[in-house]
Amino acid sequence: MAAPKKGRRSPANQGHPGRTLILVLIAMAGLVGGMFSTGTLTPRLGIDLAGGTSFTLAAQNQPGKPNAINETNMNTAVSIMERRVNGLGVTEAEVQKQGSDHIIVNIPKGTDAKQARQQVGTTAQLAFRPVLTTTAGTKTPEPKPSPSQNGKNGKGSGEQATGKDGGKSSSPSPSASSTAQGRAVTDALKKPSAPPSDSGTTKPSNQPTPPAPGGAGIPPALQKQLGALDCSTKQSRAAAGEQAANAKPSDPVVACKNDGSQKYVLGPVGVEGTDVKSAKAVFDSQGGQGWIVNMDFTSGGGKKFADVTGKLAAKSPPQDQFAIVLDGAVVSDPRVKTQLNQGNATISGGFTQQSAQDLGNMLSYGALPLSFKIDDETTVTAALGGEQLHAGLIAGAIGLALVVVYLVAYYRGLALVALASLVVSAILTYTIMTLLGPAIGFALNLPAVCGAIVAIGITADSFIVYFERIRDEIREGRTLRPAVERGWPRARRTILVSDFVSFLAAAVLFIVTVGKVQGFAFTLGLTTLLDVVVVFLFTKPLMTLLARRKFFSEGHSWSGLDPKRLGAKPPLRRRRTAPTQTKEA
Repeated sequence: MAAPKKGRRSPANQGHPGRTLILVLIAMAGLVGGMFSTGTLTPRLGIDLAGGTSFTLAAQNQPGKPNAINETNMNTAVSIMERRVNGLGVTEAEVQKQGSDHIIVNIPKGTDAKQARQQVGTTAQLAFRPVLTTTAGTKTPEPKPSPSQNGKNGKGSGEQATGKDGGKSSSPSPSASSTAQGRAVTDALKKPSAPPSDSGTTKPSNQPTPPAPGGAGIPPALQKQLGALDCSTKQSRAAAGEQAANAKPSDPVVACKNDGSQKYVLGPVGVEGTDVKSAKAVFDSQGGQGWIVNMDFTSGGGKKFADVTGKLAAKSPPQDQFAIVLDGAVVSDPRVKTQLNQGNATISGGFTQQSAQDLGNMLSYGALPLSFKIDDETTVTAALGGEQLHAGLIAGAIGLALVVVYLVAYYRGLALVALASLVVSAILTYTIMTLLGPAIGFALNLPAVCGAIVAIGITADSFIVYFERIRDEIREGRTLRPAVERGWPRARRTILVSDFVSFLAAAVLFIVTVGKVQGFAFTLGLTTLLDVVVVFLFTKPLMTLLARRKFFSEGHSWSGLDPKRLGAKPPLRRRRTAPTQTKEA
């Protein structure tokens, strides 16, 4: 008997297109479920759609630095402010230089305008000043509260400044043994009954630190200013901060703590903010200190800091503390236990995660020899953006309707495939944009909407390329099922090349631009990738299934695949079967 010889796999045998469609539907259901599980049902909106706050900041020279306003410092200020507002969880914030001495900051609705104002308005005036005396933040001096009462909030002398090796500064890089010794010293300092360490520490940090007896060593004029200083209200603290910020670095000042709990007499600036190289909040899981702030200084700043800490370590409380002053307000006042010579330091004192991150943020992004004054603050409404969005959506709907009319008129039944693919693409785009809001901070603005509208044409173009390849195969005399499979490789190459060029343009645009244009580029790139996913995993499998239906396979006049309308010459060529061979028994 003749045994049939195995032929090549028929191009019409596409495997299991139904399974691919089911996977796409499951993915869509998962994305929609993710929206409901996170409670995020709409995309985040940018300032042009949701409204927000706009600040106009004017740069000002610091005392003794008349030439600080220059292009380099202004560009650095823009970068610092962008990082600061991003540290608030703000996205789509616009920070741009205007002219030679102004910066415009636009912050979307939903952000605490007061907190944002503080962050963008306190870029400069960071300094380290030694504490001469301190008392409660009222007009009448009172004994300073015990660190055991306020140390958990990072207040008062509950904070400590040590080297990253626990205060051991004899070696350039701490070894395992020196680190362990440093932890022991730090732990001992936290205990009320612990004796002073022999490595330059004075009294345990949990002992009360009353003001210097009778204001010893404090000029009478400063004592009078300290007594009259009121830190109990926000307005009084703001006035005190402005006066301290405008003082010369070489002059002592009186200042309030940023929360109003204490007031200080501070000595001349020992280390400037520009000497801070970096600062970061980290969680000390090994040393048991909880959240701490690590600081690194420049080479020159490290020498200054070593000199200051050497002097402070030899003094008794409260003059063993240095105040970290930002725009005239004391944000931290750690106690020094030993001279720090390695160009780095660790500030500890019962910080919470937020308070440690806030301090690290101020130290990192406050080191700039410029101060800024808010010349104008306005609230931006979403009315104008809403009108533009409404007009854009109407334009997009009109364009989509024209595309649908063209598809129905020219492709007839195939238009159903195109419309179904467009619906799938729209659902994927919407759900992904919505989930990217809380995930990476993506915010939808008007240019991004424009990018999504442009993507309609890119997606429709992919369908047309595939449909035309199928119709070309039918014109050559093939039936639908072989035409669907034979036309796919040629269409696939064209679609991939076209989408690659579109994605490359979006990527370049995203890299070289800033602000809202990046929203357009991001959306264009995202929708281009989704076009590839939809065409490969939905349009092609769906077309394979429809090719098995009588309405399409027999070329109904409304299917869009009628051989007569396409100009095919009968008889149509059928799919070839493999020839059989027989051999005699």
